[in-house]
Amino acid sequence: MQRSFGPIQPSQQTNQSSASEAELAKREGILEERERQIAEKQKLIDDKLDQLEKVRKDLVSKLEKVSSVSADEAKKILLENLDQELAAEMSKKIKEAEEEIKITTDEKAKEILADAMRHGVTDYVSEFTTSKVKLPDEEMKGRIIGKEGRNVRTFEQATGVDVVMDDEIPDTLILSSFDSVRREIAKVSLERLMEDGRIQPQKIEEIVAKTKEDVNKLMRAAGEKLCQDVGVYNLPAELVDIIGRFKYRYSYGQNLILHTQEETQIGIALAREVGADVNVVRIGCLLHDIGKVVTEGEEGTHVEKGAALAKKFGLSEKIINCIAEHHEDKPFSSVESILVYIADAISGARPGARHENVGDYIKRMGDIEKIATSFEGVEKAFAVQAGREVRVVVVPERISDDELPKLVHDIADRISKEVMVPGAVKITAIRETRYSESTMTV
Repeated sequence: MQRSFGPIQPSQQTNQSSASEAELAKREGILEERERQIAEKQKLIDDKLDQLEKVRKDLVSKLEKVSSVSADEAKKILLENLDQELAAEMSKKIKEAEEEIKITTDEKAKEILADAMRHGVTDYVSEFTTSKVKLPDEEMKGRIIGKEGRNVRTFEQATGVDVVMDDEIPDTLILSSFDSVRREIAKVSLERLMEDGRIQPQKIEEIVAKTKEDVNKLMRAAGEKLCQDVGVYNLPAELVDIIGRFKYRYSYGQNLILHTQEETQIGIALAREVGADVNVVRIGCLLHDIGKVVTEGEEGTHVEKGAALAKKFGLSEKIINCIAEHHEDKPFSSVESILVYIADAISGARPGARHENVGDYIKRMGDIEKIATSFEGVEKAFAVQAGREVRVVVVPERISDDELPKLVHDIADRISKEVMVPGAVKITAIRETRYSESTMTV
């Protein structure tokens, strides 16, 4: 049986044509998407090639520049470029580290130091020692000198001081001696002689001897009171007598008894806060300046004399180290030594505590400014507030904002190492760019 097929109907032709067109459109879309992706990849490749070409030209330029210098000079150039590139990153790291340290330590440090200083508050202002004695009239000066100067010679021999007469201040005698105790004995003896009125060699020797006994008693009492005030007992009597000399000893206008009392109270408070040996800190603070009143024995600094005296009386090694290290003459050997150093710095650095020689003050201010201006890019530097703050003006074209934190950090580091400044020094860097233009007149 044979099957016959008739002709294709128009509707069937239309369906086949629509399917073919849809397939073609689909393939055309796929091709267009592939072309777009290829174009994007080609663009990325072209950009990378451009960047590589730029880097290549930059390296060629640098190599051409380096090729004309020596190996050392080339190394220096490369290091300078590296330092400039890292400056911003270093400054950022310094800022981050400083902020982190401030957040974690500022509050606790303030709390500890404020509490310690509260314990050290004393009701006094700095005092000044004087070696001048006021005379009631010109006749008294003649009587003190005596016939052919015998009275004044006897007085100088008995007291161990020099009597200076200044014609510009005729109503005043000046007593000169390196030993503050001798000056005090001479001053009191001279006042007693003028009050007694019998000024002659035998009476001078008698009054000076009596005054020595009285002053020694006063010093013994002052030494005992200081020891009791800070809670130190059972020290040898001879050592207590030496401590009593603090009564007549001043350092930068600060009386040693009052400074020692204040420092010891601060040191004790700090030791309790950080869990250090309170007794070691207590005695270390009490005796840290003992060398300033030691007049016997070998020559040396007050630190060396103080450490030697502590050894003589058989004090512990830790206490001796506190005395020997309180000015960083030796590396710190214990936390107790560090606390004695800190307590001494707090007492000496507080406003109004000390006065210093004008020449030393001027030199310190000059040294601070000299250090600051020695850094590259620093135009001017001004030390203000007695050297507690340094304002640094930089050249804006040579120092960027990113480089300022590193510059300030480096200046502060050098000042702390090279200049002895009581307390902290604040470094402020100023970078200012100004533009100006004038109008044109017609």
